[in-house]
Amino acid sequence: MSKILVTGGLGMIGAHTARALLDLGHDVVVTTHRRGEIPSFLAGRVTVEPLDVTDRDAFLALGERHEISDIVHLAGSIPDDPVDFFRTDLTGLLNALDAARAWQVRRFAVASSLGVYIGRPEIPWTEDLDQPTTALPHLIIAFKKAVEPITTHSLQGSGVQPVVLRIGTIWGPLVDPESPFFHIPPFINAVLRGEEPRPLYADDGGDCCYAPDAGRAIALLTSAETLQHDTYNVSSGRPVANREFADALTAITPGLPLDLLPGRQHGPGADPHLDITRLTRDTGFTPAFDVADAVADYVKWRADNAR
Repeated sequence: MSKILVTGGLGMIGAHTARALLDLGHDVVVTTHRRGEIPSFLAGRVTVEPLDVTDRDAFLALGERHEISDIVHLAGSIPDDPVDFFRTDLTGLLNALDAARAWQVRRFAVASSLGVYIGRPEIPWTEDLDQPTTALPHLIIAFKKAVEPITTHSLQGSGVQPVVLRIGTIWGPLVDPESPFFHIPPFINAVLRGEEPRPLYADDGGDCCYAPDAGRAIALLTSAETLQHDTYNVSSGRPVANREFADALTAITPGLPLDLLPGRQHGPGADPHLDITRLTRDTGFTPAFDVADAVADYVKWRADNAR
């Protein structure tokens, strides 16, 4: 029986993608390099393959052990030295593309980022916006911006459909509790430790999506019978304000002293976020979690899990 391969499948987004694919009835193989612990929601349900994605021979050997129908490439590293980071993640991407072509998979989905839109004044961000030439705030965003043409050009004429996943700001079970990329996990986890979190401006906000929803969106894009496009935004489709997270926490623990700063840090204006009209139209996806449900689910998860 054919299987869907999820590289980086024990990371936050990968694990929730694998779970959603399993829930849709697919067999799933996940790869992992440094992370060994299998989340409880995947235990006994998924095949785990240790793999350094920069090892081309080892990557291609997966095709000798499994009949792979589709690939979701989510594996990535954390930047230290810029050149080493780009070399590692580019090598992993090229090996994954080699595998996709060698195995003649149906679809190759790859992680990009909402960061590719930085510099566009239009809100919300839609897939048909041209990508601006602008300074980028992080090496990961720079790499994700390069991933898109590398993937689409590499698969031209191969019969493999590329699916570029412009993934929004994702949080939830398995997120780094002290994430440097999104202020809400450190805020919530400070509250869970009984500490006073760093104050936030109540009306500041932006793109946000709960990890199980993001995983389900990626699973639907991977498994859909047909797709009309090669690029999709993956998020909740609406901006979320800090006030909504504070309200959700106080609903769980009435009387919790969460003193938000009034208004917005930089004055009036709209918060950038991803439009998901294309995703919803082509897959039927709508988020299952609102902010209150997501916070309650995450607090319950963290009661028994370290991250």
